[in-house]
Amino acid sequence: MAVVSSVIVPYTSYLRVYEPLAAFPEAERDHWARYARRSDLPTAQDELRRSLADLLPTPPVAVPVHESADAFVAELDGVVCVCPWRTRLRGWQALEALAEQYPEPVLDVVLPPVVRRQAAADYERWLERNPDARPWIRTTVWHVPVRWFTLFDDEEREYEKAGPGAGGGSGGGEGPEADSGAPDGADAARPAGAPPVLRYRTPMVQARRRLARSLKTLREHFEEGPLTEGLVDVGKWLEEFHPRSLVELDYGGLVHALSAEQLEEDRSAADVATAVAALRAGDEEAADAAYERLGERWRAVRERQTAN
Repeated sequence: MAVVSSVIVPYTSYLRVYEPLAAFPEAERDHWARYARRSDLPTAQDELRRSLADLLPTPPVAVPVHESADAFVAELDGVVCVCPWRTRLRGWQALEALAEQYPEPVLDVVLPPVVRRQAAADYERWLERNPDARPWIRTTVWHVPVRWFTLFDDEEREYEKAGPGAGGGSGGGEGPEADSGAPDGADAARPAGAPPVLRYRTPMVQARRRLARSLKTLREHFEEGPLTEGLVDVGKWLEEFHPRSLVELDYGGLVHALSAEQLEEDRSAADVATAVAALRAGDEEAADAAYERLGERWRAVRERQTAN
């Protein structure tokens, strides 16, 4: 059941993998089978609120004490698939990333050193018992990485306008709470106040095929660099999952940073596909034009991160 709220939390986008129940060990499979039948499934907005609430106590809770038993649920060709939150694992990984993004004095204000050291020690011990652990969800803030778009086709784009009273790209809520599967541009009725939704979904086999084709093309035209390294990283991650999984790119909280017109006109996956196809055909001018459209669009969004 969708939860609509006036409280908006971070401008986060998501790359998720939903695995069929058959991919899980029997005990966990039974849990997810029961879970998927619930009528009150939580949303990404709920998960973020819980995580932010943990930062309010003194000292703050950097990483949940217990792993989440929640997941997102979807269907692929009539098969129930789930995407476990694994909030604790992702919290540890986020802490590692924060250390690379912010200077230590800033981190000390948000999370005292003793809290960070304890979390790091807990993670190290946990990894010794779970060396093959990996998250089903990747996140980033204030943009969608170009490499994510290589997994999808423009025809898989699903855009649902905001519900009455949501005000275009300024509604409340976030994440895969609108699961109607409405086609691109559909005018199906949305709940009052429901935020817009912009996402792509594709079968795992298609995502892997597109990524491999894009990587081959880039390597034929450029030296190894951040873009090819990013594609290799995503490809290795996807290989960890069941071949009949569903892959989803969800704009999540970014819909609150973009106007209704910007969301309507955003065809980023198409721009990436055009650029790669042009490179493959030897038309560098067309490739540059498509990539420039993409770059301008996302530069404008990322600049808001440092705006007053």
